[in-house]
Amino acid sequence: MNDLAWSKPASQPKTAAPLLRFDPVSIALHWATVLLLTVMFASIWGRGFLGEDTPAGSGLLTLHRSAGVTLWLVAIGRLVWRLTFGLRPSLPPSVSPLQARAAALTEGGLYILLLVQPLTGLLQTLARGRPFELFMFEIPQAMARDKGLAMLFHQVHELAAWLLLGLVGLHVGAALLHGVVLKDGVLQTMLPRRRPEGAARRRAAP
Repeated sequence: MNDLAWSKPASQPKTAAPLLRFDPVSIALHWATVLLLTVMFASIWGRGFLGEDTPAGSGLLTLHRSAGVTLWLVAIGRLVWRLTFGLRPSLPPSVSPLQARAAALTEGGLYILLLVQPLTGLLQTLARGRPFELFMFEIPQAMARDKGLAMLFHQVHELAAWLLLGLVGLHVGAALLHGVVLKDGVLQTMLPRRRPEGAARRRAAP
C-alpha cells in the first residue's frame, strides 16, 4: 500500500530473493491504526447521532478521546519502528516514479496528521478548563477555561479530521486499485499472512 514508498528499504544481499511482504510488526501496527481510526470516527459520529449531552454520548466521547491517545502512541511507535528496524518490499516495476512520489507524499501526510490530530483534540479539551475522562480515569482540570483557545483548537481539530479522512480515502482507493484492478501484489504486502491449509488441518486434528 502507500507504506511502500517512504522509508529506506532494508539492505539485502544481492543474491537474496526480493522481500515480498512487510515485516510482522509493521503489518500489526498498520492494522491497529486502521482499527483505531475506525473507532475514532465511528464514536464521534455516533455521539452526534445519539446526542452530545446524553450518557451514551458522553461515553462515546470518552471512547473517542481514549482511542485518540492510543492512536497517537501507535503512530509514534510505527514511525520509530519503520525508521529503525522496519522492513519493506520494493515497488513492482509497473509503478511509475510519479506514482511512487504520490504514494510517499500521501503517506507523509498521513503520518503528520496521525501525530497532530490527537494533540489538537487534547488541547481543545484542556482549554475548556474542566475535568474529563480518559480511559477509566478522570483527569483533573489542568488550566483555566479559555473559550477562544478552545474554539481555535476545535476548528483545527475538525479541519485536520477532514484532511485525514480524505487522505485515508486516497490510501484505500490506491490499495484497491493495486489489489483489484492492477493485481500487482502491492496490496498483499500489507495483508496478514494466511496459514497454509495443510498446517491449519494439522493444528485442528486431535
